[in-house]
Amino acid sequence: MTRLTILTAPDSRLKRKALPVPAVTDAVRRLMENMAETMYYAQGIGLAATQVGVTQRVIVVDVEYAKKDGKRSPIFLANPEIIRQDGEIVWNEGCLSVPEHTSDVTRSAQIQVKGLNQHGQEVIIDADDVLAVCFQHEIDHLDGILFIDHISRLKRSIILQKLKKKKQNEE
Repeated sequence: MTRLTILTAPDSRLKRKALPVPAVTDAVRRLMENMAETMYYAQGIGLAATQVGVTQRVIVVDVEYAKKDGKRSPIFLANPEIIRQDGEIVWNEGCLSVPEHTSDVTRSAQIQVKGLNQHGQEVIIDADDVLAVCFQHEIDHLDGILFIDHISRLKRSIILQKLKKKKQNEE
């Protein structure tokens, strides 16, 4: 497996809308596996293909891994879409593409997600709490939306300026 480079804001590629995957091929499965390896290495619980510069509608999530037992149970989805949502929850979100910053974001508390698994089979997943938040967060990425797009303009501006400055200092 290959570890991929995670793009960080304000990289304009993060704002691109991903294209549907026509079929889950071996290349898509390799992308999914590489994304999972990248996510685990970065100690994340979700990753969207757009975060690694690939404009395909592919995500991987594993909220159980965060419980520090080291057991991996990734959920791979191509063409994920939310088909039902209920309730409201506020979650303090972070993002591998917005390192070292978090903010409270309001999301749906329960959702139902439909997509294609790594075998190309259609699956429907009921999710609540952190899993629901994670799915919504990653699907947002596929639409060019970062969690900071859900917060106040002032706070978003401050975060982006800090990230820009950090990038300049690293160059």
